[in-house]
Amino acid sequence: MPELARFYGIVIKMFFLKKEHNPPHIHAIYGDYLGVLSIQTGEVIEGDLPGKAVHMIQEWIALHRDTLLDIWQSQQFRKLPPLE
Repeated sequence: MPELARFYGIVIKMFFLKKEHNPPHIHAIYGDYLGVLSIQTGEVIEGDLPGKAVHMIQEWIALHRDTLLDIWQSQQFRKLPPLE
């Protein structure tokens, strides 16, 4: 699973498999915590991420939503800037 970005100890990844299920989403790893968040809404689909990490990831998704959706559709990996 390629790494799209890394910031504040959070690693953002996305699967690149034709069989990957909808809705479009990213995987976030923060220490021992894992989460899956919707690209379209920023909602936590599954996982146990702490609230502060969720808010930072949602902010990052909002900044890169169009690009993330394009990556999901095209299946063409590219690195994205971290949350600053």
